[in-house]
Amino acid sequence: MFKKARFSVPTIGHRRDWGQLQGAAAAEAIASVAHEPTRPTIVVCADALSASRTADAMRFFVDSDVIVETFADWETLLYDTFSPNQEIISDRLRLLTTLHRFQGIIVVPATTLMHRIPPRSFTLASSLSLDKGQLFDIDTVRTQLQSAAYVCVETVYEPGEYAVRGSIMDIFPSGSAHPYRIDLFDNEIDSLRSFDPETQRSLERVDVIRLLPAREFPLTTEAIQHFQDRWHQAFTNHDPRRASIYQDIASGISPAGIEYYLPLFFDGLECLLDYIPAESLICLNQIGNTLENFWADAGHRYENLRYDIERPILPPETILFKPDTLLARCNAMARIDIHQEPHTRGDNFETQSVPDVSITERSKHPVSKLDQFLASHSEPVLLVTDSNGRREVVIELLTRHGMTPTSVDSWQTFRAQQPSFGIAVAQIEDGYHLPDACLLLTEQELFGEHVLQQRNRQQQKDASSELVIKSLTELRIGAPVVHLDYGIGRYLGLQTLEVDGRANEFLTLGYQDDARLYVPVSSLHLISRYSGSKEDLAPLNRLGGDSWEKAKRKAVEKIHDVAAELLNIYARRESRVGHAFPEPDESCAKFAAAFPFEETPDQTAAIDRVITDMTRQTPMDHLICGDVGFGKTEVAMRAAFLAVNDGKQVAVLVPTTLLAQQHEETFRDRFADWPVSIAGMSRFNTRSEQNDVMAAAASGDVDIVIGTHALLQDKMTFKDLGLLIIDEEHRFGVRQKEKLKSLRSEVDILTLTATPIPRTLNMAMSGMRDLSIIATPPARRLSIRTFVRQRTEGLVKEAITRELMRGGQVYYLHNEVQTIENTAREIAQLIPEARVVIGHGQMRERQLEKVMSDFYHKRANVLVCTTIIETGIDIPSANTIIMNRADKLGLAQVHQLRGRVGRSHHQAYAYLLTPHPKVMTSDAVKRLDVISDAEDLGAGYILATHDLEIRGAGELLGEEQSGHLQAIGYSLFMELLHRAVQAIRDGKTPNMDQPLYEDTEINLHMPALIPEDYLPDVTNRLVLYKRIANADTDESLKDLQVEMIDRFGLLPEATKSLFRVTQMKLRADKLGIRRIDIGATGGKIEFKQDTGIDPDSIIELIQTEPHHYRLSGSHQLQISESMEKQQTRFNKLERLLERLEARHQYVEQSA
Repeated sequence: MFKKARFSVPTIGHRRDWGQLQGAAAAEAIASVAHEPTRPTIVVCADALSASRTADAMRFFVDSDVIVETFADWETLLYDTFSPNQEIISDRLRLLTTLHRFQGIIVVPATTLMHRIPPRSFTLASSLSLDKGQLFDIDTVRTQLQSAAYVCVETVYEPGEYAVRGSIMDIFPSGSAHPYRIDLFDNEIDSLRSFDPETQRSLERVDVIRLLPAREFPLTTEAIQHFQDRWHQAFTNHDPRRASIYQDIASGISPAGIEYYLPLFFDGLECLLDYIPAESLICLNQIGNTLENFWADAGHRYENLRYDIERPILPPETILFKPDTLLARCNAMARIDIHQEPHTRGDNFETQSVPDVSITERSKHPVSKLDQFLASHSEPVLLVTDSNGRREVVIELLTRHGMTPTSVDSWQTFRAQQPSFGIAVAQIEDGYHLPDACLLLTEQELFGEHVLQQRNRQQQKDASSELVIKSLTELRIGAPVVHLDYGIGRYLGLQTLEVDGRANEFLTLGYQDDARLYVPVSSLHLISRYSGSKEDLAPLNRLGGDSWEKAKRKAVEKIHDVAAELLNIYARRESRVGHAFPEPDESCAKFAAAFPFEETPDQTAAIDRVITDMTRQTPMDHLICGDVGFGKTEVAMRAAFLAVNDGKQVAVLVPTTLLAQQHEETFRDRFADWPVSIAGMSRFNTRSEQNDVMAAAASGDVDIVIGTHALLQDKMTFKDLGLLIIDEEHRFGVRQKEKLKSLRSEVDILTLTATPIPRTLNMAMSGMRDLSIIATPPARRLSIRTFVRQRTEGLVKEAITRELMRGGQVYYLHNEVQTIENTAREIAQLIPEARVVIGHGQMRERQLEKVMSDFYHKRANVLVCTTIIETGIDIPSANTIIMNRADKLGLAQVHQLRGRVGRSHHQAYAYLLTPHPKVMTSDAVKRLDVISDAEDLGAGYILATHDLEIRGAGELLGEEQSGHLQAIGYSLFMELLHRAVQAIRDGKTPNMDQPLYEDTEINLHMPALIPEDYLPDVTNRLVLYKRIANADTDESLKDLQVEMIDRFGLLPEATKSLFRVTQMKLRADKLGIRRIDIGATGGKIEFKQDTGIDPDSIIELIQTEPHHYRLSGSHQLQISESMEKQQTRFNKLERLLERLEARHQYVEQSA
């Protein structure tokens, strides 16, 4: 939209300033000059986030043939001790090898541009092409691959790996989207095929493969020699025998963090600008002082880390370009500096921020501001949404208010057509207004923050509701399921049947005597997976028999007593008066701002809920359930800060000495800038140190005490304890918990756990404790790849070697102290290059501390240990765990141990080694199946509910309950318990005869289903049916619609009908309607006994339209009207429901 007269483009060696570019206007201005085919454009942004946003915006503004690439940052700190993710390296190398002929836009963060990178002589000369029919010698190629830093493995999973099996070589080239399989005939390439690393199955044939180096440095014999020579020159006062980096490179291994030793591999490094032609255009997009600040930080880090004799580091100027040098390089090119504010000497674009055209939801005309803008301005308006699904929802909403935006597929189409009001899909954060030219408006600017907030809440809610859905994905033919009205049957699959000449989909259930029950997909919320005992012991009811009703009634009677007992405990807790902490103030905001990572939506929600609970008068009892490494500790620290800030003391209780030590370090780091006194209390402290801590706690001289069971001894007293944080709660026994129970009445308690034991999970689910689930992983976290295998030496060797070859560390879990030393010796013989140490709980404190310190500082790379590591020690470079005899470990234990790895954005591996299946118990087999299935990040909560099923839930409420649980299944038991608690809480007597769900049934005699040709996968269809049936608000239905359009494409008519029918069902249910049956010539509406509809509204209907409506009996309304078209039926019913709702609301308000 910018006219060329507004600005000028500099020539080589000259600079122009472009000012007054608001929001996405900067991206559009650059895009308007970046389409010259002769030269590439490089756009430098302040940081990785702004680079990503700028690249997204540019992809929308540029012509379809212009390529926009981002040169990725390593995503590690300077001098970091672990390497970038292999996929990042692969992507960088792919771009570097194509830059000499690249024509398009490269977006790069300023700090990434400062890094020196390998010279072109290496990146361009190290690629290798393989063609079909080419002569191929496996040994020669293997040597070439190892020189290019590829790693030989058994099975290829990620870039930079290769495997050889006879005359087949698998290889995952750096920079490639897929790995390839090379099939040889004698010494000639017979076929080249890509394959899927997950299934290892071939995908399609290709004619040529191009191999890039696996890392940004070579590992040839000459390169290793060069590295050693340069090392001796750079570090004259260091003994290379003490440096693991030097030793690893000498052995041909790429250690973690080697990227910051790049200058030792080459005679000279280059800049990214060396890779592009001198006539390229460079745009510095509002980078401010980024270069100077990064250079200063690099200097500080160098000063802090340079004295480590085991890991000497190179000065910053050998790894980075100085800011002045880099800006001088930019000045030699055609340079544009972009500013948001007007520039005195430059070209000003006169864009403005977006005027307020936001929707005001509660007013009579919500879109009046946008309406007024369109009426008073002649320039075209374009609204951009995040996705196709959101676009459909926004169009629907605007159409309801009488505005119909025109859909456009690109910026170019919008410029050509210039509609007065258009809508498109693009990833743009901020719009802009160019008077008399155009207004670009984002969804956030139209709805305010409302849209984003809502999505976050949705994520929080889905984390727990996903549990219900997950249970359905595990359904297989023959699995027991519970139907609320008909009892326990067996799942027999999905079936499409014709009813009234219309195709509809049904869930088929089998009962005794081969009886079949067909459940319409709209009633899927009446069905749950049976959990209560082993599947093969689950009862099978008879259709029409009374055994189900009897079992349900018996359980319900017992549940009434349990509910009363639960409420008694709950009421006692609610009636206690605790300490109400003040609302968070400015210092709390400052403390929160110092958190170096971005909070995940779930983490933010958990923090908000805990703070809210603490500011209430009643004592808090909150359970945070989140996978290992998902940020539970930060939630605890925010709570601790609020308590300490109010002058209260905090006790942090942890199960092991190691965890106490680590928490103490973490808390000290986080509270370093605040006048907070922190002390530790564990076996690592001497007796006199412990006495000092106890005295300080009693006198109030210490604010936070972190310790093990020692905190629970009778001699331990606090002057003014306000908050108790319990970490890894499942590790404490009953006696310790009884001691804690006495504290529960006075102080706020926050419990953190990755896998809550069934009893705690149940108390939380029954509403006795508040539960927050953190199920979203931190950004770029990969799920842990889990293998359950029989133990072989070859497998152990491969697993450990794979990790050591990428410079990582390994936990080898062997839970028998008597034989642990033999195991360590075997591993040392199996892998001579491994540096093996042993750690277990029977070692002396100082000795154990030294072992853990050696492992933490990478002086050792294999730790053979017992389950002592289960709780909380954080080592980001340890990304493989091998558990020997995993069948002897509990489900929570295995999950907890597996969470020790995968704490960075490396792919982590967990190997669960077992004996022959015949030697294992059936429970052990089941546990291992569950854990290998639950590879998802955030699976802890789901695993705990599985644990409940495997162990039986008898311990939940005493043994007498387990019989009822087995008879009716866990889900239904919890549902009935929840209802009984609710009834007693409302002061009512639970009505045991009232059905659990009085489901509204709607039949409009039209297809309402998800067609098989739209979504062929049965499990996916089943899950979506269940989610649609479970949706309890219009909002959640809308979100589901958006998700389906995004995942599978625009909805077919039958699926649109399914959503509309479900929407009506929600409305009819609120009105107390039991059944709606309407066809081409009319139909009937049946009301429930206790319907909330005002009888006068029905009489009014009949009096005003007697030829259409009449009463049939006391609870039925007959409708006579021709409604051949499906749309007519929908419209008629919607209008009727609106009339009844209006009267219903009026009567409610009057009452």
